[in-house]
Amino acid sequence: MNGERKTIPAVRRDVVIIGGGPAGLAAAVAAKEAGCGDVLLIERDRILGGILNQCIHDGFGLHTFKEALSGPEYAARFIDRFRELGIAAMEETIVLSLSADRVLEVSTRGTYQRIEAGAVILAMGCRERTRGAISIPGHRPSGVYTAGAAQNFMNLENIMVGRKVCILGSGDIGLIMARRMTLEGAKVEAVFEILPYSSGLPRNIQQCLNDYGIPLHLNTTVTDIVGKGRLEGIRVAQVGEDRAPIPETERYVPCDTLLLSVGLIPENELTREAGVGMDPVTGGAVVDDSFMTSVPGIFACGNVLHVHDLVDWVSVEAAEAGRFAACFVREGRCALPNPIPVRPGNGVRYTLPQAVSGERDLILSLRVSAPWRDRCVVVRDGGREIARKREMRLHPAEMIRIDLKKEAVSGCSSLEVTVE
Repeated sequence: MNGERKTIPAVRRDVVIIGGGPAGLAAAVAAKEAGCGDVLLIERDRILGGILNQCIHDGFGLHTFKEALSGPEYAARFIDRFRELGIAAMEETIVLSLSADRVLEVSTRGTYQRIEAGAVILAMGCRERTRGAISIPGHRPSGVYTAGAAQNFMNLENIMVGRKVCILGSGDIGLIMARRMTLEGAKVEAVFEILPYSSGLPRNIQQCLNDYGIPLHLNTTVTDIVGKGRLEGIRVAQVGEDRAPIPETERYVPCDTLLLSVGLIPENELTREAGVGMDPVTGGAVVDDSFMTSVPGIFACGNVLHVHDLVDWVSVEAAEAGRFAACFVREGRCALPNPIPVRPGNGVRYTLPQAVSGERDLILSLRVSAPWRDRCVVVRDGGREIARKREMRLHPAEMIRIDLKKEAVSGCSSLEVTVE
């Protein structure tokens, strides 16, 4: 190759999916099964499956397959179907750009190619927030990892990242890594969470912390990182209602490893480049109930759309996106003629989709803004109640899903979702 990039002639494909994780796989299978004969999946890694490949714990597939599968087992179910259907895949391929008229520029092992797509499905997933993203002061020693990076080292590379561990943030990956490192012989000193409640699923609090005697300190954050070559310890402090550290509560915790589980960021660089309208709360695209974005023919699903709590819901939503993308290629239907906006109201952080057609049954996904017990999530069109769902426990870490019938939504001018 001598460092030169070989240009491959441009091609036309019907449905192109960017991302080979759980969302991309489910979307590809659904598009093919919906009758689209030309589906291409593009994945930057060398294998399909995405983040599932490093999730060796079980708990995946309880809704989809009624089984507790590991991440690789869950991915394999879709990869097997993907292969059975003969869907094309380009692994180790980077999408360099995406335009609003659905032209992709891609690079594979020193080659360059333009692909014109009838429809594009965005399924790029999300990435972890790093130390730099949250501006933790102190030195820059080794021993500070994101929880996902540590999981990759341990589960795929067989590398033990530390022996005396603290974790900042109680997101699900951090909680699962607390258990994982304990099982591998490390001492997990504590998990520190700046919020007054855990940002992970309650089941993970029980199964990953309580079952192993690992303390969770709420309203607490890391104020300093100590150590120049290798991490020697951290300083932590309680925070006030403004989330600012309270100086007199600061204390030193010796450790050689700090894992960060402080949030996920949808990878939407290509989405923005294509001119897609974005939701500032989810960090993903604004979509209607076909999962089509504001740009006709470009769809979005999975964690690049909004960060999910369960992979099962990723697969369900992605399959919908795949079916509608195939329909778009077949029928050329674009924007909804009269979209009905959906807005979050009191106690609701966001809703998805952000607009519905009233032409089909759908599932409305949402997250609440704070924990509650024994409350109702209510959908209204002005003073008229459209749907109501009682929950014994509402938690920001758990997605709420509400079935909406088209007969109830048709004719509405707008929908508002509240906690009452």
